[in-house]
Amino acid sequence: MEPNDDIAQDEAGARQRGAAQPSLFDDAADEPAAAAPRPSAPRDDEDEGAADAPRAARRGGRRKLDAQDMAAQQREISISEFFTKNRHLLGFDNKRKALLTTVKEAVDNSLDACEESGILPEITVTVQELAADRFLVKIRDNGPGIVREQIPKVFGKLLYGSKFHRYRQSRGQQGIGISAAGMYGLLTTGRPVAIISKTGPRKPAHAYEIAIDTRRNRPEILREDVLAPAPFEQGTEVGITLEAEFLRGKRSVDEYLELTALANPHATLLYHPPKGDPARWPRVSRELPPEAREIKPHPHGVELGTLLKILRDSSAKNLVGALSESFSRVTLKVAGEICEKAKVHKSANPRTLDTRTVERLYRAIPEVKILAPPTNCLAPIGAELIETALRARIQADFFAACTRPPQVYRGNPFQVEVGLAYGGKLPADELCEVTRFANRVPLLYQAGACAVTKAVQQTSWKAYGLQQSKGAPPSGPMVLFVHLASVWVPFTSESKEAIASYPEIIKEIRLALMEVGRKLGKFVARRARDLDEAKKKGYITKYLPQIGEALQEILALDDKTRDAAVVQLKDILEKSRAR
Repeated sequence: MEPNDDIAQDEAGARQRGAAQPSLFDDAADEPAAAAPRPSAPRDDEDEGAADAPRAARRGGRRKLDAQDMAAQQREISISEFFTKNRHLLGFDNKRKALLTTVKEAVDNSLDACEESGILPEITVTVQELAADRFLVKIRDNGPGIVREQIPKVFGKLLYGSKFHRYRQSRGQQGIGISAAGMYGLLTTGRPVAIISKTGPRKPAHAYEIAIDTRRNRPEILREDVLAPAPFEQGTEVGITLEAEFLRGKRSVDEYLELTALANPHATLLYHPPKGDPARWPRVSRELPPEAREIKPHPHGVELGTLLKILRDSSAKNLVGALSESFSRVTLKVAGEICEKAKVHKSANPRTLDTRTVERLYRAIPEVKILAPPTNCLAPIGAELIETALRARIQADFFAACTRPPQVYRGNPFQVEVGLAYGGKLPADELCEVTRFANRVPLLYQAGACAVTKAVQQTSWKAYGLQQSKGAPPSGPMVLFVHLASVWVPFTSESKEAIASYPEIIKEIRLALMEVGRKLGKFVARRARDLDEAKKKGYITKYLPQIGEALQEILALDDKTRDAAVVQLKDILEKSRAR
């Protein structure tokens, strides 16, 4: 579905198509599913205002609006309304991509929840075809579950979550994804989001059906129930009915889950597609990723407006206290140096500083030596695990991986990891496959706009024995695995499909690529030498008997002397080749 489709047509079609769709609770309760309400309609007062012609003169059939008429037409736009009309910004450009985005958002939330609770993830993804263009997507995890009071807000309100204000690595960032998927399902099918969540083996299983009031950006609870017996011991299951298209191959649910298993070797994934046999990716490690600690923002990444807001919201008694409490790596001594550089008194009240004074502080910060932010807020996969995962999933002859030291862009810590698989059964006459990841999440779209692609293209792969055209990735039997871990990944859009091209990030990716490239170059050169030696040895084996026969004929040698001459010649050639 195109992003500018008429919303009213979506809703009308959804009500006609969604009347007899199965509920997620059909297996768990005898009670029939509640009918889903139509998305919010315009208020009566707005209809009257639209029908009332403005007080304006008509000239040549054109209405002339005055300031009062224009003011009467202004109204607040909720975030839900905005994304309803601009769903392409969230990854719902078309039916095929909508299916992938829905699965991705739910799986990412499940992985985050399991890791934060110290649970090895086990996630089941089921895609059930209900009609030609309608699917029911269910994702179940074994995580900590969601408390009853939070379920409606998590799934029925955009920009609601726990990760936006935290400076630590996590998959989700904005609090949009899963609720946006539910909103898309409601718009295209009229069916609400169905959730079952259980917070412990002895806790009740709470079941909900939830819609989003797009005008007010708040959840509408259509059904609430307690299931007995519970369908599982602990975790969360979410079901979303949506218009979609199921295809295999590149940029499909299948590829997303395969790459997710590659970047999350501690997780077990089970996939039930609408067609074909189920697929299972067992974990290759029982070790959870290291816990990412929350840190404060670093002053080198703060902007003037943000600094002004932080100081005015501070509860500290003086300026040095506000700076040291609000920022990472800013001690009282460092805060004092900043104040001295800016010529602002240390004991000044941070809440009463004017904009010019705060701007002097802002410009003084880069002049003071401040340690880089701590890196315990990151949880990289690790070179060893990347190589282990590659060996378990890809048949190749050579593997290499590296994890770069942490670096900083705009005050945000980040870390780059690269893995490489070469040879084996990988296609030798095609461009190498570049798999991109951000905080362990595969990036399948907008490769051309991504910093990873640009770094791969800017690296000289000919130095490592590979063919490469100008401005293109290298050719050859190779798979590249590039992972960026950061407290705030600079995506190019809300759909989180490509990494912005910050110079610091591209530089680190290139350094990591060159590090594994040097290892690959040694392997390629060694294998070329081995092939050359084998080729020369083949020549010796093939032509020496003929040389022996020629010598026998020219010198009238007997067979024994001929064979001895052949052996002697072979020894001389072997020693000469060994040098």
